[in-house]
Amino acid sequence: MHSLLPAVVSLLFLCYGAYVLHSRGVSRISLTFFLLCATTFCWQFTWAVLFQINNEDEALALAKLGYLLILFLPTTLYHFIAELTAQRSERRWVDLSYVTAGLLGVIMLSTDWVIAGLYPYFFGFYPKAGPLHPLHLAQTGLVVGRGLWLLYQRQQLAVSTEKTRLRYCLVSLLIYFFASVDYLCNYGVQFYPPGVLFVAAGLGVIAQAMVRHNLLADPMEVAATIAHEMRTPLATIRNQSRVLAKCLPDLLAGYQSAVEHRHIEPLLQPAQLNYLSKLTQHIEAEISRSNFIVDMMLASARAGTLNRSDFADHSIKKCVDEALACYPFESSMRDKVVVKAAEDFTFFGSDVLLVYVLYNLFKNALHAIKSAGRGDVEIAFFTHGNSKQLLVTDTGSGIPDDVLPHVFEPFYSTRHNGGGTGMGLAFCQRVITAFGGKIHCESRAGYYTRFSLFFPQKQPWATGRELD
Repeated sequence: MHSLLPAVVSLLFLCYGAYVLHSRGVSRISLTFFLLCATTFCWQFTWAVLFQINNEDEALALAKLGYLLILFLPTTLYHFIAELTAQRSERRWVDLSYVTAGLLGVIMLSTDWVIAGLYPYFFGFYPKAGPLHPLHLAQTGLVVGRGLWLLYQRQQLAVSTEKTRLRYCLVSLLIYFFASVDYLCNYGVQFYPPGVLFVAAGLGVIAQAMVRHNLLADPMEVAATIAHEMRTPLATIRNQSRVLAKCLPDLLAGYQSAVEHRHIEPLLQPAQLNYLSKLTQHIEAEISRSNFIVDMMLASARAGTLNRSDFADHSIKKCVDEALACYPFESSMRDKVVVKAAEDFTFFGSDVLLVYVLYNLFKNALHAIKSAGRGDVEIAFFTHGNSKQLLVTDTGSGIPDDVLPHVFEPFYSTRHNGGGTGMGLAFCQRVITAFGGKIHCESRAGYYTRFSLFFPQKQPWATGRELD
């Protein structure tokens, strides 16, 4: 009877993992979630068998096998959160946590330092904590706490839709945390362990969020779909604006003639008349900027499926010239962008994507000097040593020290009121990495920011393959 709950719930965990894989397809996030569910399934299924065994030696062997999975469970949860929040820099800590769990597992299987026998409870045998068991508790607290912090940080900085999805995970992890009550049984407190119910509820919330609330949806794909749909209304507005451009001069001329002949009162001020005469130009400029944003979103989405067989050698100077010619500069901002050093070189990649990288760098640089109310933007490209370099430097507001390490992280944005999505620099890094190069950012708050793009001297890819 006491084995029924862990047996049923273990199957539920397996269904969670299969449900997500089947509904959302195979990805890094869905696979790590399946790993989390599979580990939990094996742990609970082992407990269901353990509670049926009467032989103490057999029970101890099975208890250690089940606890081997428990040792890895916090790390699989941490791994899932690191993938979900796109924190690639956490990978070394995830690996370290797996190694720590593996060492504890080896010690547990070969000694009594982690599991020191069994407690004979009313529901069956249960593992007794050894002298090194607190190390496992400390590791669990560290990785779960780190996971909570990653989720909290990410949802604080994420855009609205991503914020909602991450809150689901934050709530589920808090529910999951209550499963730690089962550790009391390892220290002689006799009660039927209820932790599995909290684990089931927590993973259930995540599974629902993944499938029903598109937790695994790629925000760039969603944004690209919306951007693509914007082309039709923008084209309609442009056509209507062109009709207005033909008729408005005659209307204004008729108004002025009527005022001159005193047929009507002069209700419009000269400034208003001047603005109306240029209205269609303003509309056309806004449409061009909107189409520019659409093109950038679509380029960002295409970067994820770009095939390197499409790459070729391109002139860096031509890309810079095109970016400067096509970027929709506001008013006199174009005069603030200068090319300081221009030693042309070729790079192996996509000229279209590099132009969009430059668009993103221009946008950030111009925003910085606009925020600071001063400064300019300098562009330089040259060959230095064994690398080809492209530099974009602005002398604007700079980047604070606490923000600088995060600038290339997806969805990280400090422009909470300025419309930033946090995807621009992540896109830049993805593209330059695909070219076999590197992108680096250095900055001093209040003084300057410099983005350095490094391109390899030789073609890095012998054959075409998809961008990872």
